Amino acid sequence: MEEKLGLEVSFDVGFRELIVLKKKVQIYYVTGLCDTSTIQELMKKIIEINDFESNNRKLPEIINNRLVHQQVDPVETMDEVVDQVLSGLVAVFVQGEDQALIVDVRSYPGRTPQEPDTEKVIRGARDGFTENIIENTALTRRRIRDERLRHEMLKIGERSKTDVCISYVQDIADEGLINIIKEKIETIDVDGISMADKTVDEFFIERKWNHYPLVRYTERPDVAASHLLEGHVLVMVDTSPSVIIIPTTFFHHMQHAEEYRQTPSIGTFIRLIRYLGVFASLYLLPVWLLFVLDPTLLPKELSFIGPNEEGNIPIMVQIILAEIGIEFLRMAAIHTPTPLSTSMGLIAAVLIGQIAIDVGMLSPEVILYVSVSAIGSYVTPSYELSVANKLMGIFLILSVGFFGVPGFAIAFVIHMLYLINLKSLKTPYLWPFIPFNAKAMVHTLLRIPVPYANERPIVVHPKNNYRQPTKKKS
Repeated sequence: MEEKLGLEVSFDVGFRELIVLKKKVQIYYVTGLCDTSTIQELMKKIIEINDFESNNRKLPEIINNRLVHQQVDPVETMDEVVDQVLSGLVAVFVQGEDQALIVDVRSYPGRTPQEPDTEKVIRGARDGFTENIIENTALTRRRIRDERLRHEMLKIGERSKTDVCISYVQDIADEGLINIIKEKIETIDVDGISMADKTVDEFFIERKWNHYPLVRYTERPDVAASHLLEGHVLVMVDTSPSVIIIPTTFFHHMQHAEEYRQTPSIGTFIRLIRYLGVFASLYLLPVWLLFVLDPTLLPKELSFIGPNEEGNIPIMVQIILAEIGIEFLRMAAIHTPTPLSTSMGLIAAVLIGQIAIDVGMLSPEVILYVSVSAIGSYVTPSYELSVANKLMGIFLILSVGFFGVPGFAIAFVIHMLYLINLKSLKTPYLWPFIPFNAKAMVHTLLRIPVPYANERPIVVHPKNNYRQPTKKKS
């Protein structure tokens, strides 16, 4: 243990040797990952054996019975003992025995479940996933109390040995999908996954340089539970508050829990407005630039949308500069302490924006349309999708700026073909639009009342397609 764990070198590796019925009993643990009171209780029960027992031949069985915990497992290899101790469990060795007893008393440090900042709702649950994988599985189990809900635990990383949990409902999720995910996770060969779920994502999703998200992240247990009931599979990684949902399409990234916390009509209105904002973030600036470069495309009634004053810099360059400025603000907001964020916003809006207009660097119309496009990107529920759309929007702007109408047409076709060609674990990325499924498309565009949304999406190939049991005839 001195060689494997660095005993007497690493201060956080705890060790205690006890004499029980004239035999040595050694206990190993990591101080920061175990509850001290629980370890003290285990030691107390082991020491009490001297007062009530005398047969040292049955000492292993006696100790096994006295370890007052719900989970005690025998382990026969030293490597497995080391892995378990470093995971927060306690190892108990008895002199003369070729097995160690592993007691699961881990108590990971972490925060309490809180509502995630990126997925807030007006009404609804305020709990969210944490960095503790045990709490995350419990939050999911609390919402789906089905005996067929499965949480399978795997380990990744030769050095980090990070816990990874695959969650699914046994009689709903497709077995082929589950097996593919297991195989991809088991083939991950890396020292450690310090970036947690993002590293796992990059290993088992073959994206290369694709910038569109092929898996969905969520920090809300209710969203995760809803996808489980649809037939999706969850991948939880210890130390990460985000859960990976597999498989997902482009339209999964456009959904938000707020739509399901409102009435169907209001939820539909919110969803359609959100679609409008997302498409504005993609196409508003390229289309406006197209009209600026070729005003003859506009009818006289809409001639007012062009810039009244072009300024000293070409419009395309102004748009690119403004887009870069928006990215500066976004990154600054991430790194700026909360008390200073208001001051940063005032500086950006009042000083930088107004002065840029006054000196002729940017025209007022550029500020307007770039701001609307930026708001549309913030409306996008998925942060990963909003950044991907931002890059594609810049590509469209450059195509229009250099090649005009033909450039826009070609860039638009390239964008659509690119999305059509994408697949998330053999799932078409633009389903149900391409390949087209009319019924699923209606459910995608409209927030259908729950009693009428009684079929699971066929894109995940669920074993049981109906969400509600058939009514029994009297």
